[in-house]
Amino acid sequence: MFGLEALDLARIQFAFTISFHILFPAITIGLASYLAVLEGLWLKTRNDTYRDLYHFWSKIFAVNFGMGVVSGLVMAYQFGTNWSRFSDFAGAVTGPLLTYEVLTAFFLEAGFLGVMLFGWNKVGRGLHFFSTVMVAVGTLISTFWILASNSWMQTPQGFEIVNGQVIPTDWLAIIFNPSFPYRLMHMATAAFIATAFFVGSSAAWHLLRGRDNPAIRTMLSMAMWMALIVAPIQAVIGDFHGLNTLKHQPAKIAAIEGHWENVGDEATPLILFGWPDMKEERTKFAVEIPYLGSLILTHSLDKQVPALKEFPPKDRPNSTIVFWSFRIMVGLGFLMIFTGLWSLWLRKRDALYTSRPFLHLALWMGPSGLIAILAGWFTTEIGRQPWVVYGLMRTADASSNHSFMQMSITLIMFVVVYFALFGAGLGYMMRLVRKGPKISEGSDTPDGGPGQKRTPARPLSAADDPGDGEHEDNTRLTKEI
Repeated sequence: MFGLEALDLARIQFAFTISFHILFPAITIGLASYLAVLEGLWLKTRNDTYRDLYHFWSKIFAVNFGMGVVSGLVMAYQFGTNWSRFSDFAGAVTGPLLTYEVLTAFFLEAGFLGVMLFGWNKVGRGLHFFSTVMVAVGTLISTFWILASNSWMQTPQGFEIVNGQVIPTDWLAIIFNPSFPYRLMHMATAAFIATAFFVGSSAAWHLLRGRDNPAIRTMLSMAMWMALIVAPIQAVIGDFHGLNTLKHQPAKIAAIEGHWENVGDEATPLILFGWPDMKEERTKFAVEIPYLGSLILTHSLDKQVPALKEFPPKDRPNSTIVFWSFRIMVGLGFLMIFTGLWSLWLRKRDALYTSRPFLHLALWMGPSGLIAILAGWFTTEIGRQPWVVYGLMRTADASSNHSFMQMSITLIMFVVVYFALFGAGLGYMMRLVRKGPKISEGSDTPDGGPGQKRTPARPLSAADDPGDGEHEDNTRLTKEI
């Protein structure tokens, strides 16, 4: 069917499940740190706005965290079911790294999550803040180990191969492999930015509907400060990441650039747009800027960038896909920087919360961070092909011996279950966002939030049934964000 084989379906299935999964950890990482900042600001200033926002976003965090855990379990099983040869080859490295993630990050999060969500009126303020910080730290530790494992697959070192299996010889070299620091910073920063635009989009939606209060304004203000400061930093991190990739995975860079061959000693141009054709070995309809490719990738005007024709056809990544996934990521990055700069200009003119064109942009930028993360992971993982462990094991040699029919049935089941289960979860999160933060009126116990005396201490009980026009609001918000 469509010229696909069992291996192709295994790759599609893994890509589908991990694409669903990565959205939840990204928001979890950002929201956990955001909640720690909110509670810290409340403890320092006693400004009830920060407390109200904490209770509001902690509900959304709880739902998102649960969906992230459930979707993540599937990934571990797929290593054994669909990629057993890879597990047999590299399990001595990837297995312990994932175990370290469970022993350090997951247990840390699980130990303090209950206190964070349900302990507001049951433990002291210091202990509750400590629990929130520990959950935030746990999400970052989890990122550390997951990126260490994936980065080793990109730039493997610290091992030897004995009887066809990878045997670790230097765990520090394995963990801190050449691409790990750049990829860790790039992913963690991307999670913060994605969360900032999710929060900012929520605030913009409420402001556009006339729901203007200090909590909504604080949401938008904090989100735009994050965009203004962190988005340019992410661009710098991306540049260093690109230089590292050029050194260790030059074929990936050539595919990203759609660059097929060098001409004499001429500098490499930057192809802004075009259509890389893998069969014809050229980029059609190319729009080029002379010298800029060399300037960006080598920081010089005379050095050349490796070209795809310098690598055997069997070792070339699919340039058609990574060329455009990379440009989607970068294009959204520039749009994020523009949004941050526009917010600063409006802030100086006291129009940040009233400029409807800007609020509409902020609203539509809500999913931009998540889309950029997906595009970035597509670039990274497809650009690594045809290797599952770069230079050591090909993807074709890593899959289990399943039939086309078996992979077809399981892929269809995954699609149906994921859209039903996580679609419902995402819909519930949008209901929570639609309700907005409840504003306390100077009482020690605000009306709302997990652990509060006057509401059930259950995050899943936070959203009322829609009524009196609320269902229409929910439908509109789900379409817009």
